[in-house]
Order: sequence, then structure tokens, then C-alpha cells
Amino acid sequence: MTFDDIPSGTNVFLDANIFIYYVEPHPTFGMACRQLLLRIENRELQGFTSSAILASVAHRIMTLEAAAVFQRSMQGIVGWLKQHPAEVQRLSRHKQVIDDLSLIGIQILSISGPQISLAADMSMQLGLLTEDALVVAVMRQQGLQALASHDSDFDRVPGLTRYAPL
Repeated sequence: MTFDDIPSGTNVFLDANIFIYYVEPHPTFGMACRQLLLRIENRELQGFTSSAILASVAHRIMTLEAAAVFQRSMQGIVGWLKQHPAEVQRLSRHKQVIDDLSLIGIQILSISGPQISLAADMSMQLGLLTEDALVVAVMRQQGLQALASHDSDFDRVPGLTRYAPL
């Protein structure tokens, strides 16, 4: 199912790739992600994400900005930034993106130690990587069943409905 199939009034959790496709903007998925975020901003849908997702988005935006500004390959950019902290201080787009996303009205859910432990259990049960299992753990604890994500790994999670950009 796609974002267009999300019924009005639905509580939907947003995965990191939705924000990245919107911010960058992705040539294929960017417009669908923009429309989804507009539906949330207009309160047609209630959007949720986690602090861990936003941290992941900020990290990705920082590395993309660094690669562009310093004309470096994405491969090895994190290691290069660690060796050049003064260059990290010059990067600001990640902060602006997070500030802009906060204006949309998405509820940001905190992550707790017990949720991380639950996510580890889910990794073993469902074969999900840690970050994906944490999404599922947070969603379950919040009673959320709708997920906006391009990641098809979530399709094997019982009780979860994944909506993709297209």
C-alpha cells in the first residue's frame, strides 16, 4: 500500500527514510514524502517518530552536507569528519532540517532502556536489524500499527501495516 492509501485520521509512525527522501529531495519518492508530511501538517493524519529516528536523520544530513561542502566521497566521510572536528563545526544543515521538521507537528517519542531491550528481543524473533526493531518496539508500546517507510523488511512484522511512497 502507498501513502495515498493511509486513511484520514490515522496515527502513523514515520521511518527515517521518509524524512531523508523529503529533505534531499529524492527524484522518485520525494514528492510522495512531501505530500505525506503536508497531510500531517494539515492534521489530516497524526504523525509520530522517535528521537532515535531524528538522530539518524540528522546524522545522514550531516554526512551528505559534508560530502558536498568538502567535495569528498560518502565512503569514509564519517571517519574523515572524526579526524576534522573543526570542519564538523562548519556544518549546520542537519540542525536546520531538524528544526524545520519540528514545525510540521510530528510527535517525537522518547526512547527508553526497556524499549531497547525489547527491540533486541524483536531482532532475534523477527530478524530485524536493531534500528528497525526499535521502530517496532516503540510503535507497539504506543499502540501504533501504521508505518510510513520504504523499507520492506517491516512487511514481515505481524500487526503492522507498512505504507510506501509509491
